[in-house]
Amino acid sequence: MEKYDRSQRYLKELDDGQHEIALSTDDLHVSYGTKEAIHGVSLAFERFKITALIGASGSGKSTYLRSLNRMNDNIFGTKVTGKIMYRGLDVNSNDIDVYEMRKHIGMVFQQPNPFAKSIYDNITFAPKRHGERRKAALDEMVETTLKQAGLWEQVKDDLHQSALALSGGQQQRLCIARAIAMQPDILLLDEPASVLDPISTATVEDTLLQLKEHYTIIIVTHNMQQAGRISDYTAFFHLGDALEYDETRKIFTRPKIKATEDYVSGHFG
Repeated sequence: MEKYDRSQRYLKELDDGQHEIALSTDDLHVSYGTKEAIHGVSLAFERFKITALIGASGSGKSTYLRSLNRMNDNIFGTKVTGKIMYRGLDVNSNDIDVYEMRKHIGMVFQQPNPFAKSIYDNITFAPKRHGERRKAALDEMVETTLKQAGLWEQVKDDLHQSALALSGGQQQRLCIARAIAMQPDILLLDEPASVLDPISTATVEDTLLQLKEHYTIIIVTHNMQQAGRISDYTAFFHLGDALEYDETRKIFTRPKIKATEDYVSGHFG
């Protein structure tokens, strides 16, 4: 399989004083038992930008995404080698406090998964566990995060109602609000709109475009139109490799390899 790997070039370009790298991986490998799912991927993600990870099912994009905040640690038999660099630290090293790290690198999953608690308690659950008890601070946090997630006007009078009563799209935006309540630097999203209707999907996309003013966003998506609409950069994954990584407009209009062109045009395979 031909490969056009610009990742090392981007590591230099994005660190030129005009750009800032929020997170990067260097020769990242992920294995499940004897099967290697990610084959030495090196990518750099620019701060306050949206990067889309695209590719067919089984290409490794979700496995790669989950590695970025050590979610694969929870899967028995998984081995992750290589560097995951954040603020000068390799978060893949053994001496990293994983729970502390996840305060800085948050995650939203494919299926909306609000807690069986009130809207208010969903937002404040993690901050309370980390010691925040001041009601005024918690109230401000709830309002701020729900506004950032584009949900405040819809739920401000129902904050103590069950989050499970919300629609699917509202639940997903609540999960985004819950993730940013800890004020992470980086937000990882794994197919956040794949189970939503088109209207809810558009609302989530609008939310992400607004959030990138404050957060670095890395999103896995199967939706080529979605990647084209919201991302600044795109990485194309195939069979565990990141075959091509570039600005989204170039990936969709002038890809460097045929595999990328076939995939984004719908002719892959």
